Amino acid sequence: MLSRTSTLLRPATASFARVQLRAMSSTSGEQLVVPTRSSSNKVSILTLNRPKALNALSTPLFQALNAELEKAEADDEVRAIVITGGEKNFAAGADIKEMKDKEFAEAYTTNFLGSWSKIASIRKPIIGAVAGYALGGGCELAMMCDILVATPKATFGQPEITLGIIPGMGGSQRLTTLIGKVKAMDMVLTGRKIDGVTAEKWGLVSRLTGEGESVVEEAVKVAETIAGFGKVAVQAGKEAVNGSLDLPLEQGLRLERRLFQQLFATQDQKEGMAAFAEKRKPTWSDK
Repeated sequence: MLSRTSTLLRPATASFARVQLRAMSSTSGEQLVVPTRSSSNKVSILTLNRPKALNALSTPLFQALNAELEKAEADDEVRAIVITGGEKNFAAGADIKEMKDKEFAEAYTTNFLGSWSKIASIRKPIIGAVAGYALGGGCELAMMCDILVATPKATFGQPEITLGIIPGMGGSQRLTTLIGKVKAMDMVLTGRKIDGVTAEKWGLVSRLTGEGESVVEEAVKVAETIAGFGKVAVQAGKEAVNGSLDLPLEQGLRLERRLFQQLFATQDQKEGMAAFAEKRKPTWSDK
């Protein structure tokens, strides 16, 4: 994947990488999440790295991903984040080896999967880049991204029913919000899988790549577009849209209006409107 996108991505610095390796490696020494940056340094690209297991999700992998998300959130240079599994597979589901022998008491008292949803608390915009399989937890991880780019042949599904369980990381909830009850029921109760074209038609995917195009490169382009706008307005926009998922309409409208009005206290609002009137490109200060 990195060889195909070398014009857009650059490795993290050596000292940074050494710290990352300790945080992201499993006991076997496998680097579970590979962090890179776009050429502008404004986009953090986090690549899931268990190719032999089709990027099967596990607690160690999410610990690594969460650590990288927190670093990206705290880094002022980073304005957007891309999460991907590369050009072959996003994530084929949770690692069954980790789950198969668990008992109820352990799963309940340790809040199993509770730490797998950290991505939902990140305030910077997150773009998912999906190729190949996004099944079970992989589909749920994809749905937690703010914008989703996929290949036409990507495969989405919630096949947990075939294992005697149901989605446990938001699949039944987010999927219903995105595609509606009857389609969500179909996928959750029958294990039905859909391709990227269908996912885009149903509202699960934002954009499809063209034939032969790199899904990672396309996701980075989307992230770079967002990175070119003022940080305050971008985060306000994300908060407003996410608010629509949790709030009744009247409260959601009130939230939107309050955020809109508050942006008039920012330097970026003055700069953006002045630049429009003067027919020039704005220079954002993020203030």
